[in-house]
Amino acid sequence: MEFKVNSKVLEKLLSKIIPAVPSRTPMPILENFLFELKGGLLIVHATDLEISLRSSINVTASEDISIVIPARLVFDVVRSMDDVQINFSVEGNSKLVLTTENGIYNIGYSPSEDFPETPTVSKSKEFLINGKDLKKAIDQTSFAMSKEDMRPAMTGTLLEFASEGLRFVTTDGHRLVRLIYKNIKTSAEEQYIVPERAISVLSKLLGETDVKIYLGKSHISFIMGDVEFSSRLIAEKYPAYSSVIPLENENTLKINRHHLHSTIKRMMLFSSSSSKQVKFSIKKNNVVVSAEDIDLGSNAVEKIDCEYNGEQMDIGFNTQYVNDILTHVEDEQVLFKLHSPTKACIIEPEKKQEGEDLMLLLMPVRLNT
Repeated sequence: MEFKVNSKVLEKLLSKIIPAVPSRTPMPILENFLFELKGGLLIVHATDLEISLRSSINVTASEDISIVIPARLVFDVVRSMDDVQINFSVEGNSKLVLTTENGIYNIGYSPSEDFPETPTVSKSKEFLINGKDLKKAIDQTSFAMSKEDMRPAMTGTLLEFASEGLRFVTTDGHRLVRLIYKNIKTSAEEQYIVPERAISVLSKLLGETDVKIYLGKSHISFIMGDVEFSSRLIAEKYPAYSSVIPLENENTLKINRHHLHSTIKRMMLFSSSSSKQVKFSIKKNNVVVSAEDIDLGSNAVEKIDCEYNGEQMDIGFNTQYVNDILTHVEDEQVLFKLHSPTKACIIEPEKKQEGEDLMLLLMPVRLNT
């Protein structure tokens, strides 16, 4: 069996697939690419049993074959080459020979029988979304996924189909993000939880190409041009997050996001490493932001102009959480909707994008007395 391919074309293909190859695994077979030649098409698969990636390119091949080859070795060899033509040939002694104008590289291969099959996702439930919109949803919500394995559902991103549109929801119990795309609707109300690893890999694959998404009971599949990415779903029920969203937050603080974000970054330097506490002392026309590290004997205070329509209030937050939220809100002005120092605060951009509804929720922390 022989086929030829340009090194840069193959490198581009393998770079899309390598994220599914595990760095450590008790199953050595997973550290390989599955190379399949079918009718002049080179199809490359990789999986860690949680996620799977597959893509293909056209090649000129003498026959069909299916082999398993060391993924990182092949990827690193191809990536190190200049823009050259590579000739692949299979020898009878289980050797794959890569030949270029100036070099010969022998790599051992294995038969493909033991390589796991890529799970097939039923095409009965599907929808289409623009790649940029999906990436935006992931980038604006994924930071709030939980890192704790005690509640597996919260370690992923919820895709919730509802009458008002498609909701992307993440929460770690201290903060919550909900982004709704009002123009994506389906007939049934359903929930799917995509694991954090899949979300991380998917974000890097997305571009401007439309994405076709197939929804199954245990897996979800994303088709992006010539790349197919599938992931298992988290088989847990997502917490009833709507019950923690307050309805009576009648006090609204409007403030310049850039000014507040700049202040918060400095407060992170002065807040205690254990509590990470920052204090907002809110008045009608300004908010005094302060932080203190008693152990180091350091503190900082800044005043920022604002518009506020409620009673004077002192409320504490985690500086890292405030920083994360302000990083992921794009509008120039942000609204903090408050009720009391012990109730959840809702944060929203002043101007919402057409067809979108972004809401972020942050739990306050008890102020040091």
